[in-house]
Amino acid sequence: MLIDKTIPLRYIFSNVKADLSVSLVFILVVILIKYFLPELNLNIAIPALLGTAISLVLAFKLSQSYDRWWEARKIWGEIVNDSRTLINQIQGFSHKNITSNEDIESFAFRQIAWCYALAYSLRNLNPLDIISKFLSKTELEALQGQVNIPLKLMNNHNKQLNKLLKEESINEFQQIQIDKTLVRMVASMGKAERIKNTVFPRTYRIFLRFFIYLFILTLAIALDNLNPMYEIGLLLLIAFPFFLLKSTAQHMQDPFENRPTDTAMLTISKTIEINLKQLINKEISQPEEKETFFKM
Repeated sequence: MLIDKTIPLRYIFSNVKADLSVSLVFILVVILIKYFLPELNLNIAIPALLGTAISLVLAFKLSQSYDRWWEARKIWGEIVNDSRTLINQIQGFSHKNITSNEDIESFAFRQIAWCYALAYSLRNLNPLDIISKFLSKTELEALQGQVNIPLKLMNNHNKQLNKLLKEESINEFQQIQIDKTLVRMVASMGKAERIKNTVFPRTYRIFLRFFIYLFILTLAIALDNLNPMYEIGLLLLIAFPFFLLKSTAQHMQDPFENRPTDTAMLTISKTIEINLKQLINKEISQPEEKETFFKM
């Protein structure tokens, strides 16, 4: 997630350099053709109309992309709330002394592992290394070869919850309340996976890029009586915001792709880790602050 810091120019230009390079080739070709065919001309109203249409499509795509990004952020906000609620419920509902608070700690550390596992899985990364410090050796070995590790961890939550009910550490009503919290987290996981697996229509990206190229091409033809160097600079300057907005929309529409524009799932998971360790009175390691313009 981009934060309130200066974004390096190299990052901005890295998102549009390919499109600008192609545009430069088109512009040079048009200038060369105009040199040999000076009668080639085009009414300026045509690229103006095309530019207006592209602006409307860009505005629509930015709006839809932001909705997907914001939905992803709301999902992780719900995960934060439900993670805190789960441990508060386990602690508050247990009316028998749980030996050395082992069950409470087991729930807390598994929940921390679940958050990290979900974040890594959504980014198509292997979460086993980062969650190994939160789980027992037996539970970690059981996760080897699992396709959906977060789902398996949630299943382990359910098994331990049933164990507490059988041991009468909680009653049936309390078990139902905790189970509702687990259900909400499974639902949040499903919502995030839906965003991850639902591809934004590629036609938007392909056609939009094509029409921006067409706009630059027609504008290059329509501009006349300009020094070629000024014309090249002007056209690239006009193309730059179009391609930058297109790239921004494209990145925001996929908030789980391990990019600076992602939802800050690891930062949120670290917050959850700190909160839950505080609830069970465990030592808290503060995250190292890195001087960068985004959080992952």
